[in-house]
Amino acid sequence: MIQMNPIGTIHTPFKETQGMPIQPAGARGVEGALEVLPELAEGLKDVDGFSHVIILYHFHQSNGYTLRVTPFLDKEERGVFSTRAPKRPNPIGLSVVEVVKVEGNIVHVKNIDVLDGTPLLDIKPYVPKFDTPEFSRTGWLEEAQKNARKTRADERFK
Repeated sequence: MIQMNPIGTIHTPFKETQGMPIQPAGARGVEGALEVLPELAEGLKDVDGFSHVIILYHFHQSNGYTLRVTPFLDKEERGVFSTRAPKRPNPIGLSVVEVVKVEGNIVHVKNIDVLDGTPLLDIKPYVPKFDTPEFSRTGWLEEAQKNARKTRADERFK
């Protein structure tokens, strides 16, 4: 059995999923905050030295899952593991966000596409030499990814 406890809460202007960006690329300039539990604040030492962090979070408004979904950027049904849909066997989300500043137990960020009140599971530094492969394929998203900045969420994964 795996048990995880949130390390904090994500705060954003998005109070409901309908109409929010579906990826950080569509949330350019959107400010938010990662509120880490006070007893874990010491773990934020040196985070302000990174321009970006990877955040892992729990899709707390997602109930159940299906193994085939029609993602926001497509009209065709796809296997859930080839998408970033929130209705997954383990409802874990991932975003790369820009660090603005760290104040105590709060990390102020930009370009965040997460629902307000989302439980934060982890923060990891984004390191291009580690995290950017020399070559990658993007499968069915090759063309669809061009629409990520303007596509907004609807009710399909409620």
